[in-house]
Amino acid sequence: MGSSTLTIDLNAIVANWRSLDAMTECETAAVVKANSYGLGTPSVARVLAKAGVRTFFVAVAEEGAVLRAALGTGPTINVFSGHMVGDTTIIRDAELTPMINSVDQMLRQVEAMPAAPFGLQLDSGMNRLGMEPSEWSALRDIALAQNPTLIMSHLACADEPNHQMNAHQLRVFREMTDGLDVPRSLAATGGVLLGHEYHFDMTRPGIGLYGGLPFEAAQPVATIDLPVIQLREVGVGESVGYGNAWIAKRPSIVATVSAGYADGLIRAMGAGATVTFKGQILPVIGRVSMDLITVDVTDVNSDVDTLQLLGPHQTIDMLARHAGTIGYEILTSLGNRYTRAYIE
Repeated sequence: MGSSTLTIDLNAIVANWRSLDAMTECETAAVVKANSYGLGTPSVARVLAKAGVRTFFVAVAEEGAVLRAALGTGPTINVFSGHMVGDTTIIRDAELTPMINSVDQMLRQVEAMPAAPFGLQLDSGMNRLGMEPSEWSALRDIALAQNPTLIMSHLACADEPNHQMNAHQLRVFREMTDGLDVPRSLAATGGVLLGHEYHFDMTRPGIGLYGGLPFEAAQPVATIDLPVIQLREVGVGESVGYGNAWIAKRPSIVATVSAGYADGLIRAMGAGATVTFKGQILPVIGRVSMDLITVDVTDVNSDVDTLQLLGPHQTIDMLARHAGTIGYEILTSLGNRYTRAYIE
């Protein structure tokens, strides 16, 4: 097999959702935007719906249409980007619920779909999406008269439990919404871990479902196995890969594997990243190129046919640190060349 294998443990995703759900006394939704963080929305969403998820979140209406086709009627599908220009037909046909972010979106929703469900997104301090307090004050009575299904906001620093921004945003969100007879949501994965006062009526974990921080107790979800294309002997002083980035200090055996930055394996991860062979940890050497990665397998005492890059020895967040990024980017960058296998 010439392509690498990406294995997704759907049972682990369900277990992670159940663990996060057990931390709250409210509804636990699921964020499946960006193709379920790169792992495949149809497969992921179906097992979550079967496990009891009633509400899903996507980034844009087009993602919502894909999700609706996978799930059929029933579950609520909320769209973070709201009601964008040109979205009306998709929202109507796929029975989506836009999270309204502005006065313009509110007008578009009411004029185009006056009886259709919608939610509201408020800006409690992140300055990214949602209505600011002054805008909300002006629109509040009009919006509430249309019976929104949910009012939400998003925490900027929830992965840092002691960051003062968390308490600030909680206070602002309460000031904007206390006393309203509308379900509320503030917490994604990090917010779930912050505790009960952040949970309100619904939480909406994302990265925690897929095995990423800040949910340290998450079960690992994804593994990547790389087939070895070629083994070669490299003499002392010889270099490997572009730019002579690695030079052998001893007689070495180098494995070239089928994967690279075209597969979402970020070029910067080369220094420090490792793979395993039958539990033995081996260093990635040289530069990650478009289609190939090289590994020093000199200390392996048997034939090497497959090496594991992502798995128990190296989580998405560990790999991300080698690349100077975050686990989110590792998952969502995984390309289309993998042979995908699902465990259910």
